Formats: sequence, structure tokens, C-alpha cells
Amino acid sequence: MNKKAILEGILFISGSDGLNIDTIASVLETDKAEALNILKELQEEYNQDNHGIQISVLGNNYKFITKPIYNDYNKKLITDNEENTLSDSALETLAIIAYNSPVTRGEISEIRGVDSTYVVRKLELRGLIESTGRSDAPGHPMQYAVTNNFLDYFGLSSLADLPKLSDAEENTDEADLFESKYKEDSTNN
Repeated sequence: MNKKAILEGILFISGSDGLNIDTIASVLETDKAEALNILKELQEEYNQDNHGIQISVLGNNYKFITKPIYNDYNKKLITDNEENTLSDSALETLAIIAYNSPVTRGEISEIRGVDSTYVVRKLELRGLIESTGRSDAPGHPMQYAVTNNFLDYFGLSSLADLPKLSDAEENTDEADLFESKYKEDSTNN
């Protein structure tokens, strides 16, 4: 039985969700060390120039992704399909959620200065954000955080890979979009 071929198949089937090392080891009926060795061998094969994809770890899951060297071609496909693009308001809302999660829709609207109900619904439907529970605030509103799909979409391994707010302030005058008045106020209490 070719465990490397099995691994390739299960990674393909898992799609954008990917697989963590525990699941890989379980399916291959082996321990984590051997699973990591098989994974490393397969990664080396896909790192060769004759492949347009590679195996990467994003958000603790191993998955197939396209190689960055081919991004210009990938962008052509994506920009030709407007359904895959995010509006400025969606990007702004995602930034607020990523930097301030968990955060309620009301807090998002307060930071943005406009009602964010529609944008939050669209982002949730696209799987970029998810409800993480309810706030203790009056009415117990839903709280939101970004998902692993968000990490995939932006090519991040974790939220720690986001630019620091101090970096954003140095590079743009629009840094206020990313700062949370809510977080600032809550730390002063």
C-alpha cells in the first residue's frame, strides 16, 4: 500500500479545509512521526518546478495551494470572475473582525460608522467569518471571528501573520479603519 499516494488523495479530497497531522496519521494508520515523514516527501515532490501546486500548512491544516510564482495567472482567473472579489466595505469589516475578535455586529457598525448587518451576513455566507457565541452585553448579541477560510483567502498561517497596527499606521493614513475604539475604551475601564 502506497501511503504517499493515499496522503495525496486525502489532501485532494479535503480541498480548502485541509487536514491536521492527527487526522493524517489516523487515516494512514500510522504515528505522527511517520505521517510527517510521508508528508515531507510529498511536499518535496510538489516543490519541483513541474507542479503548479504545493502542500502548505495554513491554520494548522495541511492542504494543496497554488504556488505563489503563478499568482499573476491565478489573478487573471479571479479578476475575470467578479463574484470572487471583496468590496471595500467587506475588506474593512474583515479587518475590524480580524483585529478585534470576538466582536459584535453593533461594535463593527460603531467602528465603521455605518450599519454593517448586510456585509456581516455576506461574509458569513462566504465562510470568511463565523459566529463564536454570544456577548454578555444587553441582548446577548452574536460575536464574530474570522475563519480558516479567511486565513486561506489571504494566505495567512494564523492571525499572528497580520500586519501590526503600528506598521499600518506608518504605511497609511487610513489606519483608523483597523483600530477599534471599542478595544481602546474597554482597556481604560
